[in-house]
Amino acid sequence: MTWLQVHLCPSVMSVTALLRCTTRSQRQQVMAFLVQQRALSAAEAVNALRPFYFAVHPDFFGQFPREREVNENSLKQLNGYMENLQKPGLKLVQPIKLTFYIRDTKESTEKQPDIVSSGFRSVSFILHTNDILSTVMNVLTSCSLPVEHMERHEKSFGTCKSGPDGGESFHRPIKWDKSYYIFTGFRDPEQELQQTKRMEPTLHGWLRNSEPEATKKHNASLPRREELSRLKKELCEKFLLADIKWQRSWGVAHKCSQLQSLTRLSHQNPEDLINLQGHTVVFADQSGMNASGDVMLGTMDVHHQWTKLFQQLPSYRSLQQQTDWLKERISCLLGGSQVIHLGPVQPIAEHYSTLNAFHKSLMSRRLHLHPRSLHGLTMVLDNDRSTPSLHEMGHFIIPINCDPLKLQLFLQSHAPEARSRTLQRHQLQVEEEAVVQLCVQRLSLRGLSKEPSLSSSHMILCCRRFIEQHPPLLQGLHVCVSHFYSVMQDGDLCVPWDWKS
Repeated sequence: MTWLQVHLCPSVMSVTALLRCTTRSQRQQVMAFLVQQRALSAAEAVNALRPFYFAVHPDFFGQFPREREVNENSLKQLNGYMENLQKPGLKLVQPIKLTFYIRDTKESTEKQPDIVSSGFRSVSFILHTNDILSTVMNVLTSCSLPVEHMERHEKSFGTCKSGPDGGESFHRPIKWDKSYYIFTGFRDPEQELQQTKRMEPTLHGWLRNSEPEATKKHNASLPRREELSRLKKELCEKFLLADIKWQRSWGVAHKCSQLQSLTRLSHQNPEDLINLQGHTVVFADQSGMNASGDVMLGTMDVHHQWTKLFQQLPSYRSLQQQTDWLKERISCLLGGSQVIHLGPVQPIAEHYSTLNAFHKSLMSRRLHLHPRSLHGLTMVLDNDRSTPSLHEMGHFIIPINCDPLKLQLFLQSHAPEARSRTLQRHQLQVEEEAVVQLCVQRLSLRGLSKEPSLSSSHMILCCRRFIEQHPPLLQGLHVCVSHFYSVMQDGDLCVPWDWKS
């Protein structure tokens, strides 16, 4: 039996006694041993988190931009947290709070029956673990996902979970005495966690430190902002475009370069852009037409690929007309409710295929719905769901292969609640527009926006507090209401909606 096994395995051995009976070199071996015992490779961590990724991955939330944005931001923070854990050394990572939307999976539905009525369930938790295995276990248990596949990793800790005689194992985590942190100089994770909860920056304090940097970056970006506005206006007027948008929150310089590239193409071959008339152009990850009929230009594509897309637009418009016809037929079959598409990324061909499969399913059985009984209500078709649900924003989430008779009963029984939520959403949107406009005027802002993941109620609350407390350092700046503090590359300020005063 090695020195480490003698000193670490007995559960009755106190930390204070261990510190007294070992040298500094041995204490370093102890810590290295503990870290090694709780090591989990990056590949094993990804495999262990597979149920979690299946439940929260943004690709499954393509039609729900709010939930998708929240999960994207939280996954970035989680990945950064786990990367820090894999770095060599014994330093502790800073605790972070994460929020995820968990979609309807078999495991989550069985443990969370309320998911059917709300569409998705929201889970928030704080990570303050200092090894990969504990982090993986924390994520899975916090999201009510299965952990049975982790048993073999738990068993791999071997001797440290059993006594020297191979007796009964103990499952409590090692909790160091406070004297250990004083003696070694390591940071106390519990103390760090409490400080993280208490020491969130106030808006005034953060603005005082960040406003000079934001103003400097904003002033430097003004020429690029003017150039961006000029290029956009010229292209829209010259080719009668409905609008020009961007799929992602790229910086002003990036957007300018994309418009300059399209402008060069219009000068070289102006006849190629004639087919764009009346369309909205969206600079996106891939080229094509999306479910809303917008023309997507892949930012990594060359002019030849854009030109080829422009030539194919007449056939895309024909497909769009067939898509609109399918939507009308479905609306007639389902009491006047309308199929909508949330989010700009789904290709038109994929959307048509989804509508066609759903239409055939409805035609398999005759439904008995009054032609206008569901007029004014909306629904989203989802390939990955097994049961229909009602989203908190008032639209139905319908599986493509849902049994028509069950669908009819669900729509009829949930129609009153859907109307109530839809009305409330419209009222909040009107109130949000009014309070945003008032906030811009009162605080003399250059612009005020929000991330797609934020609801209207969050934005209204944030703006009301802006108006009441009137922060003095926002004048003349662009503000984006978000989940975190940040100064963007063009001087825009990201401020959490629930900022502390």
